[in-house]
Amino acid sequence: MTTPANNRTAAKSGTFSIGGDIPVHRLGFGAMRLTGQGIWGEPADRAECLAVLRRAVELGITLIDTADSYGPFVSERLIAEALYPYPKDLLIATKAGLQRGGPDEWTPDGRPEYLRERCEGSLQRLRVEQIGLFQLHRIDPKVPLEDQIGVLLELQHEGKIRHVGLSEVNVKQIEAVRRLTPIATVQNLYNLSDRHSQAVLDYCTRENIGFIPWFPLATGSLANADSPLSQSAKKLHATPGQIALAWLLKKSPVILPIPGTAKVEHLESNTAAALLEIDDALMQELEKQTANSA
Repeated sequence: MTTPANNRTAAKSGTFSIGGDIPVHRLGFGAMRLTGQGIWGEPADRAECLAVLRRAVELGITLIDTADSYGPFVSERLIAEALYPYPKDLLIATKAGLQRGGPDEWTPDGRPEYLRERCEGSLQRLRVEQIGLFQLHRIDPKVPLEDQIGVLLELQHEGKIRHVGLSEVNVKQIEAVRRLTPIATVQNLYNLSDRHSQAVLDYCTRENIGFIPWFPLATGSLANADSPLSQSAKKLHATPGQIALAWLLKKSPVILPIPGTAKVEHLESNTAAALLEIDDALMQELEKQTANSA
């Protein structure tokens, strides 16, 4: 399991149809780390980042998640540079709704004119006529929800976006948005060591809404050499990160993990998690082991 993945390995993770009409392999790639420190500026090794994106496609990854705020703009530009013209089965999902003041600084901005400007900028940077999945990066409490969703509906009507997604929301917020428009995906923090979005995942599973867990590899102290997670990984000849990804894939059929990296070797290791099979007994054991931290 720790050896590099083979071509089209991501296909082994199964398929989910985003919005009911865009099938993707469930194990995707998060492009946030293809930037400088603090998710700001250019990456330290641009050539390696371009190689990561090209290798991701070779490995069968058909969902790449990015945002205008990653860099800002750096991640989207690198994706276009590495992969345009895009394979027909590749979905590039992007997001808007956060302002960047500097490294590790993020401020919600849901003004309709800002969301429109950022969407049109993403279209240009990604060199596409339509964004298949456009996600509201954060709901801005300073702007009426109807105004934020309203501009997304306008962009959808104009053919500039196909499906709408949300990020870092609770069930009540999802239901409020769904009264205005269908929602294809929800992207929340969720991993083996942080399951505070369990209610949101349960809701998405019932409603067949794609659930994109960001920071999927976070295991913290769970990955210590003597931890139960590490012991389980040794038994399966896998890494703790591969176990964490395999756990997510088995947790719900709507989960679409998007582990990110700026190294080809790490990408290959992550993608090999699609080959890992976790039985029900190990699932229960892992959840019991991590219950206190989740």
